[in-house]
Amino acid sequence: MSMKISENLTFECETGNYHTFCPISCVSWLYQKIEDSSFLVVGTKTCGYFLQNALGVMIFAEPRYAMAELEEGDISAQLNDYEELKRLCIRIGKDRDPSVIIWIGTCTTEIIKMDLEGMAPKLECEMGIPIVVARANGLDYAFTQGEDTVLAAMVHRCLGQESSVREQNGIIRNSFYFSSPEKEEELVEDENHPPLVLFGSLPSDVVSQPNPELKRQSVKVSGWLPAQKYTDLPSLVDGVYVCGVNPFLSRTATTLVRRDKCELIVAPFPIGPDGTRAWIEKICPVFGIETEGLEEREERIWEGLKDYPDLIRGKSAFFMGDNILEVSLARFLIRCGMIVDEIGIPYIDKRYQAAELALLRDTCIRMCVPIPRIVEKPDNYNQIRRMRELQPDLAITGMAHANPLEARGIGTKWSVEFTSAQIHGFANARDVLELVTRPLRRNDNLEDLGRTAPVRRDNKL
Repeated sequence: MSMKISENLTFECETGNYHTFCPISCVSWLYQKIEDSSFLVVGTKTCGYFLQNALGVMIFAEPRYAMAELEEGDISAQLNDYEELKRLCIRIGKDRDPSVIIWIGTCTTEIIKMDLEGMAPKLECEMGIPIVVARANGLDYAFTQGEDTVLAAMVHRCLGQESSVREQNGIIRNSFYFSSPEKEEELVEDENHPPLVLFGSLPSDVVSQPNPELKRQSVKVSGWLPAQKYTDLPSLVDGVYVCGVNPFLSRTATTLVRRDKCELIVAPFPIGPDGTRAWIEKICPVFGIETEGLEEREERIWEGLKDYPDLIRGKSAFFMGDNILEVSLARFLIRCGMIVDEIGIPYIDKRYQAAELALLRDTCIRMCVPIPRIVEKPDNYNQIRRMRELQPDLAITGMAHANPLEARGIGTKWSVEFTSAQIHGFANARDVLELVTRPLRRNDNLEDLGRTAPVRRDNKL
């Protein structure tokens, strides 16, 4: 008698703690993505040490970020924060000539209630350079959500009415004029459908892939948030459709909908051939466009990947929870034939990820495997106990737990590697599977080596 598999998603919540990197690590990829930006992290020496390690910075590399280190006088409010930040920003302006300076608030600025949002507009008027304030502290956010707070703050600089705000502030810097009425009219007239803006930070060579994929379906992408240049931020006027490419951008999505009256397309995320196809299939009907050739395109990609699923079919995976990509990655691995025991995730917005969760459920039903439990804010101690019982073949985890798990015979993959790798779109599905199968192949090779090793006799080989 066959056992009935539940077709419902199960959600749990444990300790409420985030066992992840600090979200100020978003600077490490955003300063490379927004090429005319400069970041100023306001925090303690600990923040500086962390960033130096996270970025792998050499003293002569000169990345476009700086630290405003808080001393005892700052924390006890005996020093003038505004004058110190002004001095640093003036120096940044002279050295880098950025189009925007982005202030990153840390845990300490939250604790001492530093009024960054109050100081930024005043200094912006004095310097004539846009200053964007983003809270990226580890008290409230997982590490990938640092990008979410930065993009949510930048949304307000994409408004159609930005020019009137600039006039009120008396700002005349040319690079601050992102859009003109003529550009907005051209934006609408050149397209056969309302404007579509995609949001999420992707490497430059990956950004170039979704645009032609959508163009094949007669959908034109009007812009990206963030743009490669801050001065090229898209206009976000009423009637603009927006769609995300990463599952950790729920605050950006909420800001776009509530403050800018954009229309959010809730879609699965373009990770894996299945996710990319579903992503496009959600976008096209919004504009009254019927998709063509997507099934064949997906099948060709799967055909090119068939050597990888053979390696992982029937293997089990366990997500400890780190980067909020867990649901999308689990769904893709299940489609490849893996069994996922548990999806740990630091935070999940069920509205923003509704389409992804539905695709996860449908994929499990299609592959005839149990739907994994989803544990928000997992307790690592409880997870390790569950892993001892389940003995998964692979644990996708933060770096802190990798070596202890390896010592207990469980193969591991750092979740942070998926954050920096090229995993989006049809063309990059192989990269995802390469990351997943590498530890499995290594363990198989070690087992083969153990079986073929010569027997030691009389202390000689």
